[in-house]
Amino acid sequence: MEFSFFANRKWEFVSLVVMSLAFTGCVTSAETRSARYIDAGKALMQKHDPIRAALQFRNAAQAAPKNAEAYYQLGLAYLAQRDYRDAVAGLRKAIALDPKHKAAKLRLAELMASVTDPGVLKDAQQRLEDLLEGDAGNPDALHALALTEFKLGDAPDAMQHLELALADSNKAQELTIAITLAQAKLQQKDAKGAEDILKKACEESSTPADAVVILGQFYLSQHRAAEAEQQFERALTADPRSGVALFNLAKLQYLGGKIPEAEQSFKRLSGLPGFKPVYGTFLVQAGRKDEAVREFERLAKADPEDRSARTRLVAVYRSLNWEAEAEKILNQALKKNPNDLDALLQRGELYLSAGNFKQAEIDLNQVLHLQPSAPEVHYVLAKLHRARGAELSYRQDLAKALELNSYLLPVRLELVQGLLAAKNAQAALDVLNQTPQSQRQSTPVLVQRNWAFWILGDLAKMRQGIDQGLTGERSEDLLIQDGLWKLRSGDPVGARRSVEEASKIDPSDLRALQALRSTYIAQKNAPMALQKVKEYAAGQPKSAPIQDFLGLTLLGQGDANGARTAFAASRAADPKYVQADLSLTQLDVAQGNVSDAKKRLDGILAADAGNSTAELWLGILQEKTGDRNSAIEMYRKVAQANPGSAQAMNNLAYLLSEVANKPDEALKYAQQAVQLVPERPAYCDTLGWILYKKGVYNAALPYLERASANNTDRDNVVWKYHLAMAYSKAGDTARSQSTLAAALKLNPNLPEAKIAQQTVGASR
Repeated sequence: MEFSFFANRKWEFVSLVVMSLAFTGCVTSAETRSARYIDAGKALMQKHDPIRAALQFRNAAQAAPKNAEAYYQLGLAYLAQRDYRDAVAGLRKAIALDPKHKAAKLRLAELMASVTDPGVLKDAQQRLEDLLEGDAGNPDALHALALTEFKLGDAPDAMQHLELALADSNKAQELTIAITLAQAKLQQKDAKGAEDILKKACEESSTPADAVVILGQFYLSQHRAAEAEQQFERALTADPRSGVALFNLAKLQYLGGKIPEAEQSFKRLSGLPGFKPVYGTFLVQAGRKDEAVREFERLAKADPEDRSARTRLVAVYRSLNWEAEAEKILNQALKKNPNDLDALLQRGELYLSAGNFKQAEIDLNQVLHLQPSAPEVHYVLAKLHRARGAELSYRQDLAKALELNSYLLPVRLELVQGLLAAKNAQAALDVLNQTPQSQRQSTPVLVQRNWAFWILGDLAKMRQGIDQGLTGERSEDLLIQDGLWKLRSGDPVGARRSVEEASKIDPSDLRALQALRSTYIAQKNAPMALQKVKEYAAGQPKSAPIQDFLGLTLLGQGDANGARTAFAASRAADPKYVQADLSLTQLDVAQGNVSDAKKRLDGILAADAGNSTAELWLGILQEKTGDRNSAIEMYRKVAQANPGSAQAMNNLAYLLSEVANKPDEALKYAQQAVQLVPERPAYCDTLGWILYKKGVYNAALPYLERASANNTDRDNVVWKYHLAMAYSKAGDTARSQSTLAAALKLNPNLPEAKIAQQTVGASR
């Protein structure tokens, strides 16, 4: 029995879906068959197999459609599967058939009590009070009523009902109620009271080992590791096969540096049901990878039909970059059974990571054909779309995975992050608002909602979210958000305190360093900002991202030599950190070392032939050195492999129009670039200028206007010359002349200036 303080048990409440089941057979035989099905279902529930149990209970309901008990048991089976919608439907049906069915009424009220909606909670409270009128000492009902009252803010009544529930509980109920009462004491800052309750539960519980484990976990939550370890050892004395106690003890030993003791505990734990892979996982975490491989190979060989063991072995092979061995196992499995969905899905992931998108798509489509309702395949397909740069398809498949299983929180968060990256914060909020009630108050959800408000500029709601999150957990993400909020609100000192606290949680988090630097920049103290970055980097010499950030900071301060040293340190910290090579390439180009920059990009592509960023930069380098035909081919390669690369599309469109004289093909790529990033002025200018050259002047104007809006940059004054010429060709003489005059003030020495003057002059 696992217990976690501060983690409330929550269930989602959703509206009723009416279930209609056919009536067959005569009354007497139907009731007999129904009872048999119920007994079979209960036996399966005892074996922790709710999926097959639900089939039996459905059979029972079909045999006797008016049997309330069948629907009640069906609701419990759905509940065990966390299918709350159908669970509520089953319980409501049971109550409709038998209004006196106390167990169904209680479980339904418990479900309603687990949400946060005040209206639903008050309804649950009324149901529980009605139930208690006929059964005043029902400890389960008292327990549920107390949880409801806590959420409605009535702590005194809640505590009273919990104490009554504990007094009237039987041995099977008392531990659960004691846990809730202890949590309530903790919320009231009464740690001693919580400890006393759990100690008493240890003395009186019918399952003393479980109670002692919970007391140990309480001590862990209070940072009393020595006492926690004593309780876990005590639990194992009472029940040597208590997997939860042994797992907690092993984890505590590992974190406490008692590695030999932890190893023995994990090895012993792996012999208990449900804990087979823990010893192999320990070996991986301890860096003993060869031994870990042998352990996972042993488990897979011991039970060839155990797909989970095979899946874990493949995952270990992949973590060691033993791709050939992983593929061999999967190929063998698929040779034996071509429709092995687990093997197909894993091989699809394997091909995807190797950049073999075509083969990955074949495997994934086969999984989709065999099991179209599997959310997992849609998730991996989403990864495939993203690797190809198809961001829209990527988000669509993530959304489909969520549609099939709304409880996949990591998928929901990834979809939200994708929408936020696309600056579509409102859509991100819509996805977050659909989060199941049981997950809605979790820190990751709060964090993403805060980022959405940040993008929308709704600082008031972001502040509420930050405060709500920080009351429960001072997490790194929330502290960084707190720092950024305070920085934007004009409090750099307060912001600094928050991001410094965040950096202590994870010193390698680059976001905290970036925010810390910004607090000094806001105070116009660039030297101190640089000094802090240097100090931070000195404390993280093995962090490639932080060393790279130091290099970029030094480069921004004009210290090219220092920047090169930092970039080299980043590369030394992690030779696979490509960003360090890209930063060095950028520095080489800035210093005129074009040949060195090209060698560096060639090196990146030799190690990673599909690196679209390196290919894009190589195209830019080829264009810069005058090799425009090679640049066209490189941009075309990037655009085909990565349809989401707007820069490749734009650059290719420009060269196809200006160099290759292929305006129709150029137009296609320019339109795609603007569709991907409509707010980028350079892309709008490229599209507008191509339309201008094709003689479609009125169609060109909106894009050229967008490019030139609020533009006072001398380097990009060519966009104004383009706009002046388009106005002239469209017959708008006044605008053409005023735009030309503004452009000439910025930079009259460009070749486009003379062409624009001739074009505008000719139209007078």
